[in-house]
Amino acid sequence: MIEEFKKFALRGNVVDLAIGVVIGVAFGAIVASLVADIIMPIIGSITGGLDFSNYYIPLSSKVQAGLSYADAKKQGAVLGYGQFLTVLLNFLIVAFVLFLVIRAMNRLLRAQDAKADVPQAPEIPADVKLLAEIRDQMAALNAHMGGAAR
Repeated sequence: MIEEFKKFALRGNVVDLAIGVVIGVAFGAIVASLVADIIMPIIGSITGGLDFSNYYIPLSSKVQAGLSYADAKKQGAVLGYGQFLTVLLNFLIVAFVLFLVIRAMNRLLRAQDAKADVPQAPEIPADVKLLAEIRDQMAALNAHMGGAAR
């Protein structure tokens, strides 16, 4: 069973998948930072200068007004629509970037397929080349001798 597991774990597809997951996690962190540190502050300034991730609706009378979302959650039930919008925007950015990457890859593949579809002149077999050389040499010899070999 251990040998089977080693064979499975070291198979190329599993290693490729692991690399993809690691790169995906790193990419997710980059996008999360882009949204949280660059895009959402701009949107927050447009909507009145507040931190967008702190937009919430209290669902409990225990929640005091003016608290951050994290502090309000500690006091009681809150509906954190600002946090949801941040995560939704995160998803849309990731989906759009992946769309652009896949679109570019598909265009590249189509261009490669178009090049591959161009018919190329078939390779002339070696024996045919040799016969053509013999023919040409005989024709040259015949022309040099003035056609007297007939």
